[in-house]
Amino acid sequence: MSEPSLLASRLTPEGDGVVIVDQTKLPGEVTYLTLTGLEEMVEAIRALRVRGAPAIGVFAGYCMYVLARPLAARFPEREAFLNALEETGHVLAQARPTAVNLPWAVERMLRRARQGERPEEILPTLRGECQAIFQEDVEMCLAISRHGLSLLKPGDGVLTHCNAGPLATSRYGTGQGPFHLAAELGFPLHVYADETRPLLQGARLTAFELQRAGVDVTLVCDNMASTLMAQGKIQAVFVGCDRVAANGDVANKIGTSGVAILANYYHIPFYVLGPSSTIDMDCPDGAHIPIEERDGEEIRSLFYRGPMAPEGVKCYNPAFDVTPHELITAIITEHGPRFLGKKA
Repeated sequence: MSEPSLLASRLTPEGDGVVIVDQTKLPGEVTYLTLTGLEEMVEAIRALRVRGAPAIGVFAGYCMYVLARPLAARFPEREAFLNALEETGHVLAQARPTAVNLPWAVERMLRRARQGERPEEILPTLRGECQAIFQEDVEMCLAISRHGLSLLKPGDGVLTHCNAGPLATSRYGTGQGPFHLAAELGFPLHVYADETRPLLQGARLTAFELQRAGVDVTLVCDNMASTLMAQGKIQAVFVGCDRVAANGDVANKIGTSGVAILANYYHIPFYVLGPSSTIDMDCPDGAHIPIEERDGEEIRSLFYRGPMAPEGVKCYNPAFDVTPHELITAIITEHGPRFLGKKA
Protein backbone atom coordinates (compact mmCIF):
# COMPACT_ATOMS: atom_id res chain seq x y z
CA MET A 1 0.00 0.00 0.00
CA SER A 2 1.54 3.31 -1.05
CA GLU A 3 1.85 6.17 1.40
CA PRO A 4 0.54 9.67 0.62
CA SER A 5 2.99 12.08 -0.95
CA LEU A 6 4.57 14.81 1.14
CA LEU A 7 3.75 18.37 0.13
CA ALA A 8 6.92 20.39 -0.40
CA SER A 9 5.19 23.51 0.99
CA ARG A 10 1.82 24.79 2.11
CA LEU A 11 0.31 27.81 3.83
CA THR A 12 -0.49 27.71 7.52
CA PRO A 13 -4.26 27.80 8.10
CA GLU A 14 -3.96 31.42 9.29
CA GLY A 15 -1.84 32.37 6.27
CA ASP A 16 0.92 33.84 8.41
CA GLY A 17 3.61 31.31 7.48
CA VAL A 18 4.73 28.71 4.96
CA VAL A 19 5.18 25.13 6.16
CA ILE A 20 7.82 23.10 4.33
CA VAL A 21 9.27 19.61 4.55
CA ASP A 22 12.97 20.12 5.25
CA GLN A 23 14.32 18.06 2.36
CA THR A 24 17.87 18.18 3.72
CA LYS A 25 16.72 15.82 6.51
CA LEU A 26 15.23 13.18 4.22
CA PRO A 27 15.06 10.22 4.13
CA GLY A 28 16.17 9.77 7.74
CA GLU A 29 13.52 12.03 9.26
CA VAL A 30 10.48 13.98 8.12
CA THR A 31 10.86 17.43 9.65
CA TYR A 32 8.47 20.32 9.10
CA LEU A 33 9.55 23.97 9.34
CA THR A 34 7.27 27.02 9.51
CA LEU A 35 8.80 30.05 7.83
CA THR A 36 7.53 33.57 8.39
CA GLY A 37 10.40 35.91 7.43
CA LEU A 38 12.22 36.79 4.22
CA GLU A 39 15.69 35.77 5.43
CA GLU A 40 14.64 32.26 6.43
CA MET A 41 12.67 31.83 3.20
CA VAL A 42 15.73 32.76 1.13
CA GLU A 43 17.87 30.47 3.27
CA ALA A 44 15.42 27.59 2.72
CA ILE A 45 15.81 27.95 -1.06
CA ARG A 46 19.60 28.33 -0.99
CA ALA A 47 20.10 25.45 1.45
CA LEU A 48 17.76 23.22 -0.64
CA ARG A 49 15.29 22.74 2.19
CA VAL A 50 12.76 23.37 -0.55
CA ARG A 51 13.89 22.57 -4.10
CA GLY A 52 12.75 21.51 -7.54
CA ALA A 53 11.78 24.17 -10.07
CA PRO A 54 7.96 23.85 -9.87
CA ALA A 55 8.03 23.49 -6.06
CA ILE A 56 10.18 26.61 -5.74
CA GLY A 57 7.62 28.49 -7.84
CA VAL A 58 4.76 27.35 -5.59
CA PHE A 59 6.82 28.16 -2.50
CA ALA A 60 7.63 31.63 -3.83
CA GLY A 61 3.94 32.34 -4.39
CA TYR A 62 3.13 31.40 -0.81
CA CYS A 63 6.07 33.44 0.47
CA MET A 64 4.99 36.56 -1.38
CA TYR A 65 1.55 36.39 0.22
CA VAL A 66 2.91 35.74 3.71
CA LEU A 67 5.44 38.58 3.39
CA ALA A 68 2.79 40.96 2.01
CA ARG A 69 0.73 40.73 5.21
CA PRO A 70 3.06 42.67 7.54
CA LEU A 71 3.95 45.05 4.70
CA ALA A 72 0.27 45.94 4.32
CA ALA A 73 0.16 46.85 8.01
CA ARG A 74 3.34 48.95 7.76
CA PHE A 75 2.49 50.67 4.49
CA PRO A 76 -1.25 51.45 4.24
CA GLU A 77 -0.73 53.58 1.12
CA ARG A 78 -0.79 51.68 -2.18
CA GLU A 79 2.45 52.93 -3.75
CA ALA A 80 4.52 52.50 -0.61
CA PHE A 81 3.14 48.99 -0.16
CA LEU A 82 3.82 47.99 -3.77
CA ASN A 83 7.35 49.41 -3.63
CA ALA A 84 8.11 47.44 -0.46
CA LEU A 85 6.60 44.28 -1.94
CA GLU A 86 8.66 44.66 -5.12
CA GLU A 87 11.86 45.05 -3.09
CA THR A 88 10.95 41.93 -1.13
CA GLY A 89 10.18 40.04 -4.33
CA HIS A 90 13.52 41.04 -5.84
CA VAL A 91 15.42 39.60 -2.88
CA LEU A 92 13.39 36.37 -2.98
CA ALA A 93 13.81 35.97 -6.75
CA GLN A 94 17.61 36.17 -6.44
CA ALA A 95 17.84 33.25 -4.00
CA ARG A 96 18.84 30.82 -6.79
CA PRO A 97 19.65 31.77 -10.39
CA THR A 98 18.92 28.78 -12.63
CA ALA A 99 15.27 27.74 -12.16
CA VAL A 100 13.04 30.20 -14.01
CA ASN A 101 9.96 29.28 -11.94
CA LEU A 102 11.23 31.34 -8.99
CA PRO A 103 11.25 34.77 -10.70
CA TRP A 104 8.19 33.72 -12.73
CA ALA A 105 6.10 33.16 -9.59
CA VAL A 106 7.38 36.32 -7.89
CA GLU A 107 6.52 38.43 -10.92
CA ARG A 108 3.10 36.80 -11.23
CA MET A 109 2.32 37.73 -7.61
CA LEU A 110 3.59 41.28 -8.13
CA ARG A 111 1.55 41.67 -11.29
CA ARG A 112 -1.56 40.58 -9.40
CA ALA A 113 -0.79 43.01 -6.57
CA ARG A 114 -0.48 45.93 -9.02
CA GLN A 115 -4.05 45.34 -10.13
CA GLY A 116 -5.41 46.21 -6.69
CA GLU A 117 -6.12 49.58 -5.11
CA ARG A 118 -5.66 49.31 -1.35
CA PRO A 119 -3.33 46.93 0.50
CA GLU A 120 -6.15 45.45 2.58
CA GLU A 121 -7.97 44.58 -0.65
CA ILE A 122 -4.83 43.26 -2.35
CA LEU A 123 -4.07 40.69 0.38
CA PRO A 124 -7.01 38.32 -0.26
CA THR A 125 -6.27 38.58 -3.98
CA LEU A 126 -2.68 37.51 -3.35
CA ARG A 127 -3.83 34.61 -1.21
CA GLY A 128 -6.07 33.43 -4.03
CA GLU A 129 -3.25 33.84 -6.54
CA CYS A 130 -0.71 31.74 -4.64
CA GLN A 131 -3.33 29.03 -4.14
CA ALA A 132 -4.05 29.19 -7.88
CA ILE A 133 -0.34 28.67 -8.64
CA PHE A 134 -0.42 25.55 -6.48
CA GLN A 135 -3.62 24.18 -8.01
CA GLU A 136 -2.41 24.85 -11.54
CA ASP A 137 0.79 22.96 -10.75
CA VAL A 138 -1.23 19.99 -9.48
CA GLU A 139 -3.22 19.93 -12.72
CA MET A 140 -0.09 20.37 -14.84
CA CYS A 141 1.65 17.51 -13.04
CA LEU A 142 -1.29 15.20 -13.74
CA ALA A 143 -1.36 16.16 -17.41
CA ILE A 144 2.43 15.78 -17.75
CA SER A 145 2.29 12.40 -16.02
CA ARG A 146 -0.43 11.15 -18.37
CA HIS A 147 1.46 12.33 -21.46
CA GLY A 148 4.69 10.77 -20.21
CA LEU A 149 3.10 7.44 -19.32
CA SER A 150 1.57 7.24 -22.80
CA LEU A 151 5.12 6.91 -24.19
CA LEU A 152 5.93 3.82 -22.12
CA LYS A 153 4.96 0.14 -22.38
CA PRO A 154 4.15 -2.18 -19.46
CA GLY A 155 7.35 -3.69 -18.13
CA ASP A 156 9.66 -0.97 -19.48
CA GLY A 157 12.81 -0.10 -17.61
CA VAL A 158 13.22 3.67 -17.17
CA LEU A 159 16.22 5.60 -15.91
CA THR A 160 15.79 8.90 -14.09
CA HIS A 161 18.26 11.44 -12.71
CA CYS A 162 17.88 13.77 -9.71
CA ASN A 163 14.41 14.30 -8.21
CA ALA A 164 11.38 15.55 -10.09
CA GLY A 165 8.68 13.86 -8.04
CA PRO A 166 6.07 15.20 -5.61
CA LEU A 167 8.71 16.86 -3.40
CA ALA A 168 9.86 18.91 -6.39
CA THR A 169 6.34 19.81 -7.52
CA SER A 170 2.82 19.69 -6.07
CA ARG A 171 1.58 16.16 -6.68
CA TYR A 172 2.87 13.41 -8.98
CA GLY A 173 5.90 15.26 -10.23
CA THR A 174 7.27 15.93 -13.70
CA GLY A 175 10.22 13.66 -14.55
CA GLN A 176 9.00 11.07 -12.04
CA GLY A 177 5.30 11.85 -12.37
CA PRO A 178 4.54 9.02 -14.84
CA PHE A 179 5.98 6.48 -12.38
CA HIS A 180 3.66 7.60 -9.57
CA LEU A 181 0.68 7.59 -11.91
CA ALA A 182 1.68 4.13 -13.17
CA ALA A 183 1.71 2.82 -9.60
CA GLU A 184 -1.84 4.12 -9.06
CA LEU A 185 -3.02 2.49 -12.28
CA GLY A 186 -1.26 -0.82 -11.71
CA PHE A 187 0.92 -0.20 -14.79
CA PRO A 188 4.16 -2.19 -14.25
CA LEU A 189 7.47 -0.35 -14.70
CA HIS A 190 10.96 -0.80 -13.34
CA VAL A 191 12.62 2.50 -12.45
CA TYR A 192 16.37 2.90 -12.05
CA ALA A 193 17.23 6.02 -10.03
CA ASP A 194 20.67 7.60 -10.36
CA GLU A 195 21.99 8.58 -6.92
CA THR A 196 22.76 12.06 -8.37
CA ARG A 197 26.00 13.24 -6.80
CA PRO A 198 26.94 15.34 -4.92
CA LEU A 199 23.62 16.18 -3.25
CA LEU A 200 22.19 12.68 -3.68
CA GLN A 201 18.67 13.78 -4.56
CA GLY A 202 18.12 10.54 -6.43
CA ALA A 203 19.17 8.46 -3.43
CA ARG A 204 17.63 10.56 -0.66
CA LEU A 205 14.48 11.78 -2.38
CA THR A 206 13.56 9.91 -5.58
CA ALA A 207 14.20 6.44 -4.15
CA PHE A 208 12.39 7.50 -0.96
CA GLU A 209 9.32 8.80 -2.80
CA LEU A 210 9.06 5.94 -5.30
CA GLN A 211 9.44 3.31 -2.60
CA ARG A 212 6.68 5.00 -0.57
CA ALA A 213 4.47 4.98 -3.66
CA GLY A 214 4.97 1.27 -4.28
CA VAL A 215 7.03 1.73 -7.46
CA ASP A 216 9.54 -1.01 -8.36
CA VAL A 217 12.69 1.11 -7.97
CA THR A 218 16.40 0.26 -7.97
CA LEU A 219 19.00 2.78 -6.84
CA VAL A 220 22.24 2.92 -8.86
CA CYS A 221 25.41 4.99 -8.78
CA ASP A 222 25.59 7.66 -11.46
CA ASN A 223 28.43 5.87 -13.25
CA MET A 224 26.34 2.70 -13.67
CA ALA A 225 23.92 4.15 -16.24
CA SER A 226 26.04 3.12 -19.22
CA THR A 227 26.20 -0.50 -18.05
CA LEU A 228 22.42 -0.64 -17.58
CA MET A 229 21.88 0.72 -21.08
CA ALA A 230 24.38 -1.69 -22.61
CA GLN A 231 22.58 -4.58 -20.89
CA GLY A 232 19.28 -3.56 -22.49
CA LYS A 233 17.62 -2.76 -19.17
CA ILE A 234 16.68 0.82 -20.07
CA GLN A 235 13.95 1.55 -22.64
CA ALA A 236 13.63 5.28 -21.88
CA VAL A 237 15.12 8.10 -19.82
CA PHE A 238 12.81 10.56 -18.04
CA VAL A 239 14.19 13.69 -16.36
CA GLY A 240 12.81 16.99 -15.11
CA CYS A 241 14.14 20.45 -15.92
CA ASP A 242 14.88 23.77 -14.25
CA ARG A 243 14.85 25.93 -17.36
CA VAL A 244 14.17 25.34 -21.05
CA ALA A 245 15.66 27.84 -23.49
CA ALA A 246 13.76 29.03 -26.55
CA ASN A 247 15.71 26.67 -28.84
CA GLY A 248 14.95 23.61 -26.69
CA ASP A 249 18.24 23.39 -24.76
CA VAL A 250 17.54 22.30 -21.19
CA ALA A 251 19.18 23.02 -17.84
CA ASN A 252 18.76 20.27 -15.27
CA LYS A 253 20.69 18.79 -12.36
CA ILE A 254 24.39 18.25 -13.01
CA GLY A 255 24.95 14.91 -14.74
CA THR A 256 21.86 15.11 -16.94
CA SER A 257 23.80 15.95 -20.10
CA GLY A 258 26.02 12.91 -19.57
CA VAL A 259 22.96 10.67 -19.34
CA ALA A 260 21.63 12.24 -22.55
CA ILE A 261 24.90 11.50 -24.35
CA LEU A 262 24.74 7.86 -23.22
CA ALA A 263 21.10 7.55 -24.27
CA ASN A 264 21.97 8.96 -27.68
CA TYR A 265 24.78 6.42 -28.11
CA TYR A 266 22.56 3.49 -27.14
CA HIS A 267 19.59 4.77 -29.20
CA ILE A 268 17.34 5.18 -26.15
CA PRO A 269 14.68 7.93 -26.14
CA PHE A 270 15.52 10.80 -23.79
CA TYR A 271 12.50 12.74 -22.50
CA VAL A 272 12.46 16.01 -20.55
CA LEU A 273 9.30 16.69 -18.53
CA GLY A 274 8.26 20.03 -17.04
CA PRO A 275 5.48 22.60 -16.93
CA SER A 276 5.29 25.26 -19.61
CA SER A 277 6.25 27.84 -16.95
CA THR A 278 9.75 26.34 -17.08
CA ILE A 279 10.18 27.47 -20.71
CA ASP A 280 12.02 30.79 -20.88
CA MET A 281 11.38 32.33 -24.29
CA ASP A 282 13.61 35.28 -23.33
CA CYS A 283 16.58 32.91 -23.13
CA PRO A 284 17.71 32.09 -26.68
CA ASP A 285 19.77 28.97 -25.93
CA GLY A 286 21.56 26.98 -23.26
CA ALA A 287 24.65 29.17 -23.37
CA HIS A 288 22.54 31.99 -21.90
CA ILE A 289 21.17 29.97 -18.94
CA PRO A 290 22.89 31.06 -15.70
CA ILE A 291 24.41 28.05 -13.95
CA GLU A 292 24.60 28.14 -10.18
CA GLU A 293 27.94 27.13 -8.69
CA ARG A 294 27.72 25.83 -5.14
CA ASP A 295 30.13 25.36 -2.25
CA GLY A 296 32.75 22.71 -2.98
CA GLU A 297 32.29 21.34 0.51
CA GLU A 298 29.22 19.55 -0.85
CA ILE A 299 31.60 17.34 -2.83
CA ARG A 300 34.23 16.95 -0.13
CA SER A 301 32.21 16.20 3.00
CA LEU A 302 28.43 16.65 2.78
CA PHE A 303 26.50 13.45 3.65
CA TYR A 304 29.70 11.74 4.79
CA ARG A 305 30.54 11.05 8.44
CA GLY A 306 33.89 12.67 7.78
CA PRO A 307 35.62 14.38 4.85
CA MET A 308 36.15 12.03 1.89
CA ALA A 309 38.71 14.20 0.10
CA PRO A 310 41.93 15.92 1.19
CA GLU A 311 41.48 19.09 3.19
CA GLY A 312 41.95 22.15 1.03
CA VAL A 313 41.61 20.32 -2.29
CA LYS A 314 40.04 22.47 -5.01
CA CYS A 315 36.44 21.55 -5.90
CA TYR A 316 34.34 22.58 -8.88
CA ASN A 317 30.65 22.24 -8.10
CA PRO A 318 28.19 23.47 -10.74
CA ALA A 319 24.66 22.58 -9.66
CA PHE A 320 23.31 22.17 -13.21
CA ASP A 321 24.41 21.40 -16.73
CA VAL A 322 22.85 22.07 -20.12
CA THR A 323 21.60 19.30 -22.40
CA PRO A 324 21.58 20.41 -26.05
CA HIS A 325 18.25 20.03 -27.79
CA GLU A 326 19.84 17.73 -30.37
CA LEU A 327 20.09 15.03 -27.68
CA ILE A 328 16.46 15.35 -26.55
CA THR A 329 13.74 13.16 -28.06
CA ALA A 330 10.84 15.29 -26.75
CA ILE A 331 10.01 17.94 -24.19
CA ILE A 332 6.77 17.00 -22.44
CA THR A 333 4.65 19.76 -20.90
CA GLU A 334 1.04 19.78 -19.78
CA HIS A 335 0.18 20.35 -23.45
CA GLY A 336 1.80 17.08 -24.53
CA PRO A 337 5.14 16.02 -26.04
CA ARG A 338 6.97 18.21 -28.49
CA PHE A 339 9.34 15.99 -30.45
CA LEU A 340 12.65 17.63 -31.30
CA GLY A 341 13.79 15.24 -33.98
CA LYS A 342 16.35 13.12 -32.11
CA LYS A 343 16.14 9.56 -33.34
CA ALA A 344 15.89 6.85 -30.69
